[in-house]
Amino acid sequence: MIQAKPLRRPGRWILAAILLVLAGIFIVDALGREAYGWDTYRQYLFDTRIATAALHTLAITVLAMIIGVVGGALLAVMRMSPNPVLQGVAWVFLWIFRGTPVYIQLVFWGLLGAIYQSINLGFTEVSLEAVLSNAFILAVLGLGLNEAAYMAEIVRSGISSVPEGQLEASKALGMGWAMTMRRTVLPQAMRIIIPPTGNELISMLKTTSLVIAVPYTLELYGRSMDIAAALFEPVPMLLVAATWYLVITSLLMIGQHYLEKYFEKGATRELTGRQLAALADAEGTIPGNVTVIPDPPKENRQ
Repeated sequence: MIQAKPLRRPGRWILAAILLVLAGIFIVDALGREAYGWDTYRQYLFDTRIATAALHTLAITVLAMIIGVVGGALLAVMRMSPNPVLQGVAWVFLWIFRGTPVYIQLVFWGLLGAIYQSINLGFTEVSLEAVLSNAFILAVLGLGLNEAAYMAEIVRSGISSVPEGQLEASKALGMGWAMTMRRTVLPQAMRIIIPPTGNELISMLKTTSLVIAVPYTLELYGRSMDIAAALFEPVPMLLVAATWYLVITSLLMIGQHYLEKYFEKGATRELTGRQLAALADAEGTIPGNVTVIPDPPKENRQ
């Protein structure tokens, strides 16, 4: 039996020790500086206003991602459609929302109430005041539609990664388009779609700090800055907001890890003992998704 032993790399340990020492020096120095306002930090870390703002941040994140995922899937289908009109509409949408900064888009959403008060449909006039005066709805729509432009490319790349032979085999078995997508395409495409979607979810959580441009100030960053303005202590309140963001993103990263593991079922590599030894020697560890197969017999040369 081959026992793979990773190469010793002392440089890694030396670099790691240096980084740990520098990190320790920074932490000790920061704890001793009054400018950080650690007393204020501890006082407001679990303040009910901050906790409520964190819930608002999560609500905006989840709702905007739902709009982004659903809209992105529709846009991806439109991009891959043989209909040139649908392709053109999807292309223009992606061009606008991916080509302009999200902050400018959010400012524009906040100004829509000054541009549109109602829409005249000919036979009736629909008032938009209730919708366009709700900053929470505008924040969700602004982030969601922007996210849809990016999710469209993620979904399209995932679907395109499935070989055409899989679709042809499904059709040969009598599957319709919906069943083919559900049983053949999506299970394989999800391995491509899930990792970047998880990254987009984490990025969306942090992007919610920009909805102050709408303006919507009841989320985590906006509420922290309101309190900081009253206390004249921005640094500790920024640390409070950063701590909440770190905790929430850490939980999301854990969920993403297990979700990726779930969709990686069946995605294994078959390596010979010699190939596994070479891979373990190069990476320093043995991968978990590898199946060892017998080495091919050597040919006898006369």
